[in-house]
Amino acid sequence: MSDDREPPTDRLQTDRAHSARVWNYLLGGKDNYPADAEAGEMIIEAFPDIAGIARDQRAFLARAVRHLTGDAGVRQFLDIGTGLPTANNTHEVAQWMAPESRVVYVDNDPLVLTHARALLTSTPEGACAYVDADVRDTALVLREAARTLDLGRPVGLTLLGIMGQLPDEEDPWGLVGRLMAALPSGSHLVLADGTGTSDTMTRAIEAYNARSASSYHLRSPARIAEFFHGLELVEPGVVRTSRWRPDPVSGADPPSSHAVCGVGRKP
Repeated sequence: MSDDREPPTDRLQTDRAHSARVWNYLLGGKDNYPADAEAGEMIIEAFPDIAGIARDQRAFLARAVRHLTGDAGVRQFLDIGTGLPTANNTHEVAQWMAPESRVVYVDNDPLVLTHARALLTSTPEGACAYVDADVRDTALVLREAARTLDLGRPVGLTLLGIMGQLPDEEDPWGLVGRLMAALPSGSHLVLADGTGTSDTMTRAIEAYNARSASSYHLRSPARIAEFFHGLELVEPGVVRTSRWRPDPVSGADPPSSHAVCGVGRKP
């Protein structure tokens, strides 16, 4: 694949925090730099629940992929903004349930690119590929994904924490609409993002944005729900991340968090 962007080594800004690496730090990973750890610690100090939000999103992803694979019969996944490898990656969950599943990961973070081989371990029956691309370039994403996926068959499109990285003026809702328009009936959107429902989290994100190479934009739950326009929402709809079909844990009620998620099916 060729494009006119800088080589990955030239895009690796270790002196500025990057979202994938900060998220890795919050999840207890080691694939980050001092600037990422500093930003992560600053967020944790200002908003201690942020690490819980990170874990909730990963757990939601696993539950959603299990649902799509087990209940909806989806065998293809397009995971955009995948971030650094961690436990229960999309292909691991999908291929554990259906070994023939095919998964394409998309990210534009240079450190994620260097770890791509860790993602490219597929079952013999399935397939796994990585695309170095920006979510804004939907034509490139879809063209490269079509090398591994059959876009004439249902696809599970996962967007966790990625739409919050686009400001309103870039129309992330239209971007999601273009991606879903290219996928057939029976495809699903799996999306989660942080909400501006906590003053302390809002201040923490503002401080993070001042130190980061990119900015994160918190939105209201209602605005995040608009990403599912025209789709059939899977029960229980757009809810707090920890409350989307939670796994039973000793009968305990799952905690609420300042992030929402949902799964929608294309009719």
